[in-house]
Amino acid sequence: MAQQKGGRSKKDVRIVVTLECTEAKAEGKTPSRYTTTKNRRNTTERLELKKYNRYLRRHTLHKEIK
Repeated sequence: MAQQKGGRSKKDVRIVVTLECTEAKAEGKTPSRYTTTKNRRNTTERLELKKYNRYLRRHTLHKEIK
C-alpha cells in the first residue's frame, strides 16, 4: 500500500480540508480560516459551513478551498 507522510495511505476516507470566509474575501478584509475533516466517500462536493469570523465579529459562510 502506498504511504504518505505520517503513516497514512493516499486513499484515506477522511481528509483534512481548509474552510475560508467568503464574505470577508469579497469585502477585501482578512478572511478567517478553519481546518476540519470530511469523509471523502459521503461528501464528494465541497463543504460550506457557517462559522464565526472574528475579524468581522459575526457568523459568515465559509467554503472549502483545499
